Amino acid sequence: MPELQMAPDAAGGEPTARAVAVVPAAGRGERLGYGMPKALVPVRGTALLTHAVRGLLNAGCVRHVVVAAPPADVEVVAALLRDADLPADVVPGGADRTDSVRRAFEHAVKAVPDVRVVLVHDAARAFTPPSVIRAVVAAVASGAPAVIPVLPMADTVKQVDFDGTVLATPDRSALRVVQTPQGFATDVLTRAYAEAGDSATDDAGLVEKIGVPVATVPGHACAMKVTTPFDLAIAEAVLAGQENS
Repeated sequence: MPELQMAPDAAGGEPTARAVAVVPAAGRGERLGYGMPKALVPVRGTALLTHAVRGLLNAGCVRHVVVAAPPADVEVVAALLRDADLPADVVPGGADRTDSVRRAFEHAVKAVPDVRVVLVHDAARAFTPPSVIRAVVAAVASGAPAVIPVLPMADTVKQVDFDGTVLATPDRSALRVVQTPQGFATDVLTRAYAEAGDSATDDAGLVEKIGVPVATVPGHACAMKVTTPFDLAIAEAVLAGQENS
């Protein structure tokens, strides 16, 4: 993946464009063990989704947010965001992440027909710094068809077979950990969903399938994905540190 140099305004100045953000938040979150959708799990008393949507809007480069919620919890999620004074549309999510993004993306394009930059952001990456969000938007606005934030791989990685036997040790210098938000030119994401067909673990994977290059910008450790109770404890500690600084 080619790595973009950040535009001068991407590190903290005024972004060159304003994006629409799609937030898939329909996952059940069984690994967290809270018995509720993962996006509604609280961190220091506030739902992950609320943190995520607030972070997007506070970045200053997002003009509209669409959340894909569990179908049975659409009204609950809408009320949650209203109570937090966060303007966002809430639509029913689908059977998997890809279907949820598709539904929210279709709604976003109808709501903001002139949008040229679309972000797809995981609610579980609720503490992504504003500088990362602005960097992704600025890179797409500068001409990259697709952009993802990444971090270098710290651990050695092994490729194994179905029995767990090691097949190879990839060179980690060429590997990156992928974060969100992922940013796309609207026409590129539209084409990817029309042509790629099946599910993918991230939207950049769909774009790769149609032969469009995906560029990268530097991610951030605070953009970690909250998936397990251990992750939740780290997020609690990080947020407490930010509040006390």
